[in-house]
Amino acid sequence: MKYILFVVAVFITSFSVSAEESLIKYESTYSVKETADRFESIAKSKGFTLFLRVDHQKNAKSVNMDLRPTEVIIFGNPRVGTLLMQCEQEVAIDLPQKVLVTQDEYQKVWLSYNNPKYLKERHDIEGCDIALDKVSNALNILASATVAE
Repeated sequence: MKYILFVVAVFITSFSVSAEESLIKYESTYSVKETADRFESIAKSKGFTLFLRVDHQKNAKSVNMDLRPTEVIIFGNPRVGTLLMQCEQEVAIDLPQKVLVTQDEYQKVWLSYNNPKYLKERHDIEGCDIALDKVSNALNILASATVAE
């Protein structure tokens, strides 16, 4: 019985570490709204398609619930996204790309997105490293520019 409990504890710890690595986070000195506005503006200027911006805090208020500032921006580049889907069609469940902008309990603002390496592992994508590198580079450029002072 003790051995089984130990195995479960190790599994849970490994899972949480893995989950953290699947998300890349940048701290922002701007508010959630300003960070999201900056990301949207920079993404548009780089030729990305912006599909949707979701204000979860506003939606929570509409049902009389509280939520710290939380926004999701859904955006993409069909040329690169299509390359990924040609390699592994199931990656479409994670496309278009998303960024999450949140304020934590310490008033820090974070811009986060799925690590493309996580998508590669999750969907067992093979032969698409060039497209995945393009996605990684683009996300890094967009996020870095967004949080730059």
